[in-house]
Amino acid sequence: MSTTYYTKSHEWVRLDGDIATVGITAHAADELGELVFVEAKDEGTEIGQGEPAAVVESVKAASDIYAPIAGAIAGFNAKLSEEPNLIGQDPEGEGWIFKLKVGDSSQLEGLLDEAAYKASL
Repeated sequence: MSTTYYTKSHEWVRLDGDIATVGITAHAADELGELVFVEAKDEGTEIGQGEPAAVVESVKAASDIYAPIAGAIAGFNAKLSEEPNLIGQDPEGEGWIFKLKVGDSSQLEGLLDEAAYKASL
């Protein structure tokens, strides 16, 4: 089982080889409420750590989703185009948002583990 890392801005990232899967935490999904739209940058787009990589829109607000580590967009969860609320139903599973081809995996060292993330809430 791969380790999940968290950011203070409520993203999670899970590494599988040199591909990172990214989404938002259950806490963030609860705060946003019902999602109506999700979009990520185009595949191949280079993203620096902490830069906006996707947008989620709820009935309350639109929010940027930031890249927890640098890399190139390697895919978008196409299911979210039809079912954006999949994020609210399973934020750390089927509701993942985008995948990154990892540029520098050492950036994971600066992220939070689950216990540290929960303590920050």
